[in-house]
Amino acid sequence: MRSTEDLGSSHGWRLQRGVLEDGRQVFAKIGPASGVFASEAAGLRWLGEAITVPEVVEAGSDRLVLSWVPQEAPTAEAALRFGRDLARLHRAGAAGFGAPWPGFIAELPMDNSPDGDWPSFYASRRVLPFLRRARLPAADVTLVERAVARFAEVAGPPEPPARLHGDLWSGNVLWSGGTGVLIDPAAHGGHRETDLAMLALFGLPYLDRVMGAYQEEFPLAPGWRARVPLHQLHPLLVHVVLYGASYRDSLLDAVARVLSL
Repeated sequence: MRSTEDLGSSHGWRLQRGVLEDGRQVFAKIGPASGVFASEAAGLRWLGEAITVPEVVEAGSDRLVLSWVPQEAPTAEAALRFGRDLARLHRAGAAGFGAPWPGFIAELPMDNSPDGDWPSFYASRRVLPFLRRARLPAADVTLVERAVARFAEVAGPPEPPARLHGDLWSGNVLWSGGTGVLIDPAAHGGHRETDLAMLALFGLPYLDRVMGAYQEEFPLAPGWRARVPLHQLHPLLVHVVLYGASYRDSLLDAVARVLSL
């Protein structure tokens, strides 16, 4: 790069804005050598088969360089388009529940090896591994395990694997070009309600417009609203692992709602 601008840090990675020799603007994450950048690059390329995402310019063991996304203010019209784009992404599907590359969410490894059905995948590859890392009191662990035992019963009608972003909170949606552009994926084949529940967990501008357009394009199965806390268990456990007990109450509230389904 012929010039760079420091943008701070996130999860131990240095963030930079740069200009390549050919004049293209790029965004770079730089950090210790690991598999996280290769995983993110694979996920972006896979999502990019269905929707517009940043171009992967370089993916090395210690850096990821992407095309720069110029940001703009969100609008109601952009939210409608994003809802349709998200429906198109999910409908593109996946070969199975999981992914053929190692998974990460933030800097935390995730098991992307396939499983035959979504409740089993969600339990064994997402919720239980992070429950073991969360260092919760024994009583909390028991409650979560009771909720896990109900996954097959409360997951709703079976659906084919959807093509998921996998870490779809508002900070991973950049408003650009009249829609939402996805960054920082933890992409895998999963249940499409998982992405939507993540948006609801931390909020998104014009979320009602996003959901309305999504429903018109790719209607959700009846009862999806009641299943939102089920799909929020994993991201809440991730936050307990990363940030500690401040997310415990939210996790236990979601567990209680799953147990009441």
